[in-house]
Amino acid sequence: MKKIIIVSNRLPLKVEKNEKSIVFTPTSGGLATGLKSIHESDNALWIGWPGVSKEELNETQVDQIQKSLREMNFKPVHLDNEQVENFYLGLSNKSIWPLFHYFKQNVVFDENQWNAYVQVNEQFAQAIIEEIKPGDTLWVHDYQLMLVPKLIRQKVPDVTIGFFLHIPFPSFEIFRIFPKRREILSGLIGADLIGFHTYDYERHFLSSVKRILHLEVNFNTINNEGREVVVNTFPMGIDFEKFQAVSKTHSEIDKSQYGEIRKQLSSHREHTNGKLILSIDRLDYTKGILNRIEAFEIFLQRFPEYHEKIRLVMVIVPSRSEVSHYKQLKKKTDESIGRVNGLFSTVNWTPIWYYYRSFEFNDLIDLYRECEIGMVTPLRDGMNLVAKEFLATKIDSKGILILSELAGASKELHHALLVNPFDTLSLSDAIHEAINMSDAEQVERNKPMRERIRRYDIHEWSKRFMKELGAISERVSEDQTVKIKSKEQNTILQSFNLAKNRLLLLDYDGTLTGFHVNHKKAIPSEKLLKTIKVLSENNSTNVVIISGRSSDFLEKHFGHLYIDLIAEHGHLIRTKGTSKWKEKNISSNDWMPHILPIMQQFADNTPGTFVEIKKNSLVWHYRKTDPELGIIKSEELKTILSSMISNEVHLMNGDKIIEIVSSSVNKGTAAVERLDSSNYDFILAAGDDITDEDMFHYLPPRAINIKVGLKDTVAKYRIVDPIAMVDFLEQLTHSF
Repeated sequence: MKKIIIVSNRLPLKVEKNEKSIVFTPTSGGLATGLKSIHESDNALWIGWPGVSKEELNETQVDQIQKSLREMNFKPVHLDNEQVENFYLGLSNKSIWPLFHYFKQNVVFDENQWNAYVQVNEQFAQAIIEEIKPGDTLWVHDYQLMLVPKLIRQKVPDVTIGFFLHIPFPSFEIFRIFPKRREILSGLIGADLIGFHTYDYERHFLSSVKRILHLEVNFNTINNEGREVVVNTFPMGIDFEKFQAVSKTHSEIDKSQYGEIRKQLSSHREHTNGKLILSIDRLDYTKGILNRIEAFEIFLQRFPEYHEKIRLVMVIVPSRSEVSHYKQLKKKTDESIGRVNGLFSTVNWTPIWYYYRSFEFNDLIDLYRECEIGMVTPLRDGMNLVAKEFLATKIDSKGILILSELAGASKELHHALLVNPFDTLSLSDAIHEAINMSDAEQVERNKPMRERIRRYDIHEWSKRFMKELGAISERVSEDQTVKIKSKEQNTILQSFNLAKNRLLLLDYDGTLTGFHVNHKKAIPSEKLLKTIKVLSENNSTNVVIISGRSSDFLEKHFGHLYIDLIAEHGHLIRTKGTSKWKEKNISSNDWMPHILPIMQQFADNTPGTFVEIKKNSLVWHYRKTDPELGIIKSEELKTILSSMISNEVHLMNGDKIIEIVSSSVNKGTAAVERLDSSNYDFILAAGDDITDEDMFHYLPPRAINIKVGLKDTVAKYRIVDPIAMVDFLEQLTHSF
């Protein structure tokens, strides 16, 4: 039975240790609620840190936690104090968190902390590998574990992997600052589906992938060396029905049964007949707490008629209090609130009620219900569920939400009073507007927003993500080509072993090695060279590298091996055991002087592009240029060249290249010539792009054709990427 594995930095429960036992208390956060139904389904497992360090536990307690959590379908990943300090408090929250929230000035990058981040991600990956099997589904969550998808893909390629980022993804200009930017992106695109709260974050991520990894992006799909990665938007919701139901229950409670916080709030209304503004945040510099206090102070200065009639209820939940930036923020917050209260307080009125603590769920509902105005104005926030919770409790649709346009929730809650949290004067105007808004307008604004968050709640969020992840898995499985797994590999190996005369026709770029931003640096690995050497030294095996590369490149990297080399898609051939290259007879290269100036002009006008002049072809490379500019200019160049070339030459649209080559010769004709020279009883051809389809077409039906990557093909078999292809070739050497 297929398994679903959920992975997050923290498990959705609180582990407490007393003298006699270990106590487990489930948490009620959004993620825990959204994934509860998935986790409680058959054959599901949740992996994460239990929240206590190794040093706090003895061996017996570790075993007890392991066993007890397993019974609840959880698996702990134990971290020591040093790992927590460097991985979580360090790299995750001193580097990634501030950078992704646009607080460049707060970013502290430390190489040791990065090493800890890598180590912990590898530790999580190992915990997953111990549980996961081909065909299973994995859903990884958030910025602490961005390397995990690739780590799993490398070890267990035949699983479906989803990843969701719960914080913003910054623009390319911000993200490029991060020293390990390539590693982060490479880790994430190990997934099949990557989810974000808003389209802005999705767009920023795709832009970084194009500009940093130089991968092809079509709409919301990344071509990762032939494997497709889908990127999409899934705005996270709340448990709307729970908040609404509890709010309704509280509305029916007799006054004598009010909780302490509700008594305080209702007392304010009785004595002032004024309104309450609610501000609830975790202590964090991204939440705009100081800006909010400043805006409220400006409001009190500009509108003195509201003194003793309006009050800001400010709830700040302690968080990361050991981190210096948070200590400073707490100090500044205390000072700002003290200053405002000192300036405006009277005998009967304090403008800001300040609570530095967390509240139980029922008290939280009372805060939402009793406060007419919700002020949710972060300087940057991935989503912000407080805004949605506030609206969910307004069962009569009365209440006013002031919402930062820099919170992810603003993309859904269009009818709120949207504000720029950095513009404190306008923010004070929004407070004034909210106080004076009629009941009719409040209802008109809130009804569509409440309907939105009711319809697209936390359960719908997780359901839609899993549905798309399942659809991706089905699309891959419905591919007409056969994915080479152990069974197919054994069948091919058996045919290889029985054969007396073997031919291997191997493309190079995208087949035996991945693409590189500098094509000259896409050189063969030591493992590949060793594998080709072992294969070529077998008297019954003839290895042919058949590539679009120049003869100079192939000579430099493969010339020392006893193999055939075919360069420029079949135009130049060097037979094994010889040092001389033979050129195919073609009618003429007279076209080259006419085409070269056009290509060179485009290279001059498009920074980062260049023209490669081969003996029988011209190639315009645009991998290094701005991705959008490269696409625009490539289409323009293709249009111009198509109107100029004759039937004697052929335009090939390759991976970030446009190549003009003689049409009389291609990989297919070159491959057939190899067949004519010997009677082969085993033929295997492997390639990744359109030029290799000629080879697959020309070879006899008995040939084993392998497509590397996920592009459309006539080949019978498919391998996911060049790494897997080299591994497959290495398996062939074990037959000798």
